[in-house]
Amino acid sequence: MALKPDRNEHLTDLSFFMNETGERGKIVMFDIAQAGSGSAMDSSNQRVQDPTGTVPADFQAPAGLLLNDVVNLDLTRQHLNEQKDEVQLGSKVLLLQRGFVVTNNISGTPTAANIGAALYVTPDGFMGPGDNGGPRVGRLLSIKDEDGYAKVQIDITW
Repeated sequence: MALKPDRNEHLTDLSFFMNETGERGKIVMFDIAQAGSGSAMDSSNQRVQDPTGTVPADFQAPAGLLLNDVVNLDLTRQHLNEQKDEVQLGSKVLLLQRGFVVTNNISGTPTAANIGAALYVTPDGFMGPGDNGGPRVGRLLSIKDEDGYAKVQIDITW
């Protein structure tokens, strides 16, 4: 589990597909290999993906924080778990672009001095304080609790 229920979804987007498995709470990037055009909301070319950047120059633009678990299940044998917000591989995903969440996808161990600091995407899709070369995606609102969760504000708007 990467997200707790305590969150405020101020601005979300449901117009992108994801063709790989993913865990909710991670930052996903626009898939720039192909792109839909105009108002192509139902075009399968409107895709997001896990970050592939290994050096700062390789980072793509962030699309949002993934609010669904993307799974690859044999749907003839079992159902998606709607209580966990699971969606099937290749389906549309819900992305948070502005709001706050409580997540454990924070890299490092932020201290009280980091509260209010900007958060940047790391190459693995987590968020961390300090400019690591990745795009800025929000700011830290608390330190980690005993389970490793912290409150973060997401602001991926231009």
